[in-house]
Amino acid sequence: MHCLAARNLLLTGFAVLSMALLAGPGTAEEKAAAPAGPPASPIFGVTVPEGYRDWPLIAVSHRTDNKDELRAILANDIAMKAFRTNTLPFPDGSIFAKLAWKREPMKEFAGAWVPGVAPRIEFMVKDSKKYASTGGWGFGRFIDGKPAEEAAHKTCFPCHQANVKDRDFVFTRFAP
Repeated sequence: MHCLAARNLLLTGFAVLSMALLAGPGTAEEKAAAPAGPPASPIFGVTVPEGYRDWPLIAVSHRTDNKDELRAILANDIAMKAFRTNTLPFPDGSIFAKLAWKREPMKEFAGAWVPGVAPRIEFMVKDSKKYASTGGWGFGRFIDGKPAEEAAHKTCFPCHQANVKDRDFVFTRFAP
């Protein structure tokens, strides 16, 4: 009988230890206060990719309508290879980054423009299964490092679909 009680005590100890290890360190309050990871865009769950500022430049653009912006479009290695080989549709894993700045006149040279305030950065991420309902693309728009509201993200795909469906929903052209 003494042996059976010791065995049960040992099993109970192992069970408690296993539960503690599975729960991980920290109290419930500490876990609730811990960061949940990088901020993600509503609808699509796109986050700001680490190291995107080191990606190659695909092209620049100047939008003169209501945005009046200078833009630089960057691509990760997967998208860059597709551009260089004229591959459409873009393969899964392709990511584009659009950096935008309000344009300001250059004080030292009349008629020239320089980047001013950066109102946002935007990303397109290709995953044909995850984003099947939006042509295989997920979108992320970030203002001051935080995702823009859901309403802004709802405008992304309809615009791309209406204007560049025949280019796998990508506006940018490679500038060699």
